[in-house]
Amino acid sequence: LWQYVLQSEFLDSGVPVEKLIERVLSTYSIMKKAVENGIREKGPSLSGLTGGDAFKYNTYMISGRSLLSSFNARAIAYAIATNEQNASMGVIVAAPTAGASGILPGVLIAAQQEFGFSDEDIVHSLIVASGIGAVIATRATVSGAAGGCQAEVGSAASMAAGALTFLLGGNDEQVVHASALALKNSLGLACD
Repeated sequence: LWQYVLQSEFLDSGVPVEKLIERVLSTYSIMKKAVENGIREKGPSLSGLTGGDAFKYNTYMISGRSLLSSFNARAIAYAIATNEQNASMGVIVAAPTAGASGILPGVLIAAQQEFGFSDEDIVHSLIVASGIGAVIATRATVSGAAGGCQAEVGSAASMAAGALTFLLGGNDEQVVHASALALKNSLGLACD
């Protein structure tokens, strides 16, 4: 699936496949840096409306008292860390939007740490996620202004579910079903 998405991007953009893979690896590095920075920051954002929660949650998770699995707890801590970086004017990757920027890195970085995936595995899963995002953006919207939270957060959850299913060895049909189920669960949110 990742090779199909990559080939489609090459045909669309004309950018050589090797360069596309380099870009995705660079994107993943930015995601990891945002998480690292967000986990360390203890104070509030410039607006004072958020900040420090990723540090607190990560500390709580490390204490071993979380009721969640370590994978789920990490994914949450890392998603919050990225969102706080966004609110603090830090460098993040809009995946697919700035408002939903924590979901995909939260899931993928936690999966890499928990299950030992290589950066190459993660790059392939990010390519799959980008294909899912492209379908949503083309056939619907990822714009919160146009589609509400389901467009931003729902799209990111859909991308993350598909990427994680791919990483865990799911076939193309399972990837698509996981993606669709994640998106369906965000339809009709109150903010929409």
